Amino acid sequence: MSLLDIRNLSVDFATSTGTFRAVDSVDLSVDAGDLHAIVGESGSGKSVSMLAAMGLLPWTATITADTLAFDGRDLRDLSPRARRRIIGKDMSMIFQEPMSSLNPCFTVGFQIKEALRQHLDLDRKQRHARAIELFEMVGIPAPEKRLSAFPHQLSGGMNQRVMIAMAIACKPRLLIADEPTTALDVTIQAQILDLLTGLQAETGMALILITHDMGVVAETARRVSVQYAGQKVEEQEVASLFSDPHHPYTAALLAALPERATERRLPTIPGVVPGQHDRPEGCLFSPRCKFADERCRTVPPPVQPPAIGLARCHYPLNVPEEADAI
Repeated sequence: MSLLDIRNLSVDFATSTGTFRAVDSVDLSVDAGDLHAIVGESGSGKSVSMLAAMGLLPWTATITADTLAFDGRDLRDLSPRARRRIIGKDMSMIFQEPMSSLNPCFTVGFQIKEALRQHLDLDRKQRHARAIELFEMVGIPAPEKRLSAFPHQLSGGMNQRVMIAMAIACKPRLLIADEPTTALDVTIQAQILDLLTGLQAETGMALILITHDMGVVAETARRVSVQYAGQKVEEQEVASLFSDPHHPYTAALLAALPERATERRLPTIPGVVPGQHDRPEGCLFSPRCKFADERCRTVPPPVQPPAIGLARCHYPLNVPEEADAI
C-alpha cells in the first residue's frame, strides 16, 4: 500500500469571473522511503496539488478526488482535530518562502518548540534539548544561541534550515519540500539538497521534491512527475525520463538544459502556460507544441500506458517497439 495515494485530484478556485481549475485530474503514488520529484513551470499546479493533500488551501478552493489517502486514511473526511494529529507530525512540508512562513514576532526557537509541544509528549527541558539537536542536524552553527534569534536576524539560507528543522522535528513519514532552494545562492542550494537527501536516506522518510530545476531532479530524485497547466503529462523513473522522454513538453524542457544545447542559442518553448480564459479544447500544450495537429487542438489526449511514461499525448515520442506493437 502506498504511503500517499492520490487519484483524480482536481482543485478549482472561485474567482470574480467564474472558476479556475488549478489542478486537473492528477494522480500520484508515493511509497515509504521513496524520493519523488514534481517538476514544471510556474502555474503548473505543483504546489497547489500538495497543499490540497495537506489541507492548507483557502476556503475559495474546491477539492475533488477519487482517492486522497495517507497511510490508508482518507484525508477528505478527516475532522480538523484528526487532521492536526497528522499534519505537522506524520506529514510535513517545507514551504517555498521561509521569510513569509516563519512568524517575525517570535524567535525561531519558540516556533520550533511550539511544533514539538503540539505533537510530542515532551516537557520544556526535553523540547529545548530536541530543538538544539535539530539545529545541529541541519547544520546551524552555535544552535543554542540561534534559538533566541528572530527570523530577520538570520540569512535566507539559515532560515531555510530552520524551516527544515521544524518540518523534521516530529520525524515525519512524508516530507514535502516546495522548491526548498528558491532564492538561495548555488553553494547554499547544494548544501540544502545534500541535507534533505541525507535526512531522507538516514530516517527512511518519503520525500516529495517540488522544483522547476531539472538539474536538481537528475541529481536527487528516483522518480519524477512532469506537470503542465495543472495536469500531469508524464511520469517515469529519472534515468528513463532523461534518456527517453515521451511527452513533447518533457522533451522541450530537457532540450532547454544548457548542457544539452547543440547550438549557441538555447532552444525555448514559445508561448505561455494557458490561463483561465485561454485553455484549449484539446491538449493544453497544443498551442506551444511543434507536433500538434487539428486532433491535438480539439480532442483531449488519452493517458498512455506506463510503458510510454503515462504520457498525456496523442502522439508520444520515443515509443518502445514492444509498446508500439501492443
